[in-house]
Formats: sequence, C-alpha cells, structure tokens
Amino acid sequence: MPSFCEDIYAGLCATPKQLQSKYFYDEKGDELFRKIMTAPEYYITNCEMEILSEQTTDIIDACFKLVKTFNIIELGCGDGAKTKYLLKKLVEKNIDSIFIPIDISANALQIIEKSLKQEIPSMKVIGLNGDYFEMLPKANVVNGHIRNKLVLLLGSNIGNMLPEESLDFLRKIFDHLDDGDLLFVGFDLKKNPKNILAAYNDVAGITKDFNLNLLQRINTELGANFNLDKFDHFPVYNPISGACKSFLISLEEQEVKIKRCKSSFHFLKDEAIQMEISQKFSMDMINNFAQRVGFKAIREFFDSKRWFVDVLWQK
Repeated sequence: MPSFCEDIYAGLCATPKQLQSKYFYDEKGDELFRKIMTAPEYYITNCEMEILSEQTTDIIDACFKLVKTFNIIELGCGDGAKTKYLLKKLVEKNIDSIFIPIDISANALQIIEKSLKQEIPSMKVIGLNGDYFEMLPKANVVNGHIRNKLVLLLGSNIGNMLPEESLDFLRKIFDHLDDGDLLFVGFDLKKNPKNILAAYNDVAGITKDFNLNLLQRINTELGANFNLDKFDHFPVYNPISGACKSFLISLEEQEVKIKRCKSSFHFLKDEAIQMEISQKFSMDMINNFAQRVGFKAIREFFDSKRWFVDVLWQK
C-alpha cells in the first residue's frame, strides 16, 4: 500500500493536481468534519440521522428476516452517532453481536470506542485501524465466519469517488462477503443544485478549513511549506452528472517544497488542486450498481424529503 508521502507525491505530479480525500482525517480533520456535520447547510447528516433514528426497528427487522444473527462491521465509523441507534436496538433486543468499526483514523476509533463504553457498555467493540480492504480480512477473522455480517457504509462515503470507482469499490466489498451477508449503504440523491452546493460551501467556512487542513497536515507530517493563505476553496456541482467537486485554488504563482518527498512543486496562479468528489445519485444509478455487482436489492429507506436513501442489499 502506498505511503502518505507516496500518495501526496503522485497526486501533485498528476495533471491536474489532486489529493486523496481519505487523508483529510487526522485529529484536526476529524474535529473539523464533526463541525461540518452540524453546519446548517450540511443536510446529509440530518437526513441519514432521521432514517436511522426513526426507522431503526424497521431496519433491524429487515435484517433479521434475512439472517438469524449478525455482527456489524462499519467502514469509516466517524463518531458513530448514527450507528449507535442500530447498536442500541440490538442490545434492547438482547442480541449478542460484536461491533467492528474500521477507520483509517486511529483518533476516530478511540473516540467511538470511548463513547460506546460509556453509552452502550454491553456492546463488544473491536476497532480496526487501517485501509478498508486490508482490515476486512481481519474483521472476518474476528467474525470467525460463524455469523453473518452486516456491513455499514454510511454518510454517502460511496460518493467520494467517481461512479465507476464506486462500482469497483462495491465489487471489492462483495468479494469480502460470504453468502447471506448484508450491506447497508447510504447514497446522497440528486436534488436542487443550490441545496447541494451550499452543503460544500458553508457560510462559516468550515469546509474551506477542512480542505486547507490537508495542506497543513502535509506541512506537519512531510515537512512541506504550504502557505494556506495562498490557497482558496472552490466547490462546483454538475446537476447532469451529479458530481460535486471541491478544489483548492492557488492565488498566485508559487513553489512548494516537501522535504519528505525530496521534491518541489510549481503552482501557476489560479491553478487548481482537486480535493474531493461528492457524487450524487439517482435511484436508477443505485439499482444499476446492485445489479452489476451481483447484490440482491432488499429494501430502501428514505428520509422525509427523499434527499437521501439507505439501501439494504444481500449477497
């Protein structure tokens, strides 16, 4: 697996320049993302929180109609606020289950493990720190192949890549599942472009700070000399393709040195670094994904505005 340094070097050598959004999540990045989730413009959290808090019983019952018992594996757990609704319902039903959160951020795992110990002490938690597909085999070992698995991919994490990349990602998950295992995935749906764009350009500037923090992380961990004041945040949304992209724009011609990469990188005035993509989906796209990968689509759970959907699929 390429190192942080190798990925940053490759991204800044690419045309156009780009950085991988998975590196947003150091301790400061985790803190900023938690603030983004509470920003009034960021509807995604509220929509999915509504689904998981108000339809908890329906979700759990739908799973138990398919498999008798299961452990929950979450890819990219964050603070676990939404997942706790499902975990509490399992405890309420006296279901013996293990929660296995997987996250690239060790800080995020520490936060969720600490909070679950306080809020749901009877829930057994085994956190795995690392890349999803390096950790999933370890999760299978923890699971012991005795029980089925319910894999969670919440918060529209599936949208943080191009559609064909999302399809490949789902195929990799499929390959790590046993027959009968379940996948519960959140998809942000296409809607009024103004609502979407506002979510990635909040008035308080938290999303801007979140993007700029990756440059600061490169400074701290790789010995770079990015001047954050020389970059600005710029999001765009294409209502046809459904792609919402965030960029950092170089405000002047400049040279940035990265000691650990033993390289320097030239930026033209107004040159962009692509930071992240947040793909929005139609139901036709979502159903097509399930069909092409080989999942059986079981049920869809919408919020009241039908801005977001969590789908339950089975291998």
